[in-house]
Amino acid sequence: MSDSLERLYLAVLAARDLDPETSRTARLFQRGPAKMAKKLAEEAIEVVIDAVHGDSEAVIRESADLLYNLTVLWVSAGVRPDDVWREMARREDMLGIAEKLPKSSMKLPKVASPRVAAGRPIVALEGRGARKRH
Repeated sequence: MSDSLERLYLAVLAARDLDPETSRTARLFQRGPAKMAKKLAEEAIEVVIDAVHGDSEAVIRESADLLYNLTVLWVSAGVRPDDVWREMARREDMLGIAEKLPKSSMKLPKVASPRVAAGRPIVALEGRGARKRH
C-alpha cells in the first residue's frame, strides 16, 4: 500500500506546477490550503454517507478521492507519506496498531519527535468532554 501512496504523492508533486487550466491538482494548489481542506472534508463526508448506506463500491470510489485530496494537502503542508507512517509506527509502539491516541488525560510515555525538536510540539485534539475554544 505505501508504494501506491508514494506514487500518488510523487504524481501530485509533479502536477502541482502544471497549468491550472488543464490540471485539477494545479488548480487546487493555486486556490490554496483552505480550498484543499474543504475538498478533503467533502470527500470524507461522502465516504461516511456511503458507508452508512452500505454502498461498498461507492465507499471505494470516494475513498480514492479522499486519499487523493489528503495527498494534495500533505504536499501543500510539506508532509511526506513516510512522515505519516513514522507516526503510525510510533503509535503502534505505544498503543498497538488498531489504537489511536486517547482523548483522555491518560499519561503516555514520552517519545522523541522531530516536530518537537523543530519547535512544533505534537498536541492532542480536544476530547469530547473538553470545552471548545472560540
